[in-house]
Amino acid sequence: MILAGVDIETTGLLAADHRIIEVYIGLWNGSTKVFSFEQRIDPQRGIAADAQRVHGISASDLIGKPTWDTVGPAVFKVLNKASMFVWHNGDEFDGPFLDQELKRIGLELPKRPAIDTMANGIFATPDGKKPRLSELCFAAGIPYDAAQAHAAAYDVDVMMEAFLRIQSWGEHFQLPALQEGISLAA
Repeated sequence: MILAGVDIETTGLLAADHRIIEVYIGLWNGSTKVFSFEQRIDPQRGIAADAQRVHGISASDLIGKPTWDTVGPAVFKVLNKASMFVWHNGDEFDGPFLDQELKRIGLELPKRPAIDTMANGIFATPDGKKPRLSELCFAAGIPYDAAQAHAAAYDVDVMMEAFLRIQSWGEHFQLPALQEGISLAA
């Protein structure tokens, strides 16, 4: 089974006029990362101040980067190699945002089972709220560096380390049954 750890950074909240500015997809075979795809993207629009405060990516950081029209097909190809997606807040944000952006170029987010470590991670907080990534890592005993947070590659790598550790305990993050017909050779 190939797991895709996925994260994006964007120009703002999920809305038709906002765009992806950074994408990272790591592919894991068991507990071993076997491939990674990382790309910053020129959104051809400004970045909301609130979003920039979160991820620290400015418009000047994206000068000369490829546009989504170029990057999107590669993202689609990598996502198609996965048996399943793992993401933190992916059910409400990353997944719908990726689907919106892929549809803009005539593609669609591949249909795969997914585990959202935020939505399914309430065991990680004492009050049962959805955990921030730092809280999920703490619950798993994974070091978390706030200075590196919100860089898509860092977030995916620590999320997957926490996910794999917690999943190995057998109590949380049970893997869903895979859909028939998923090809890993896409």
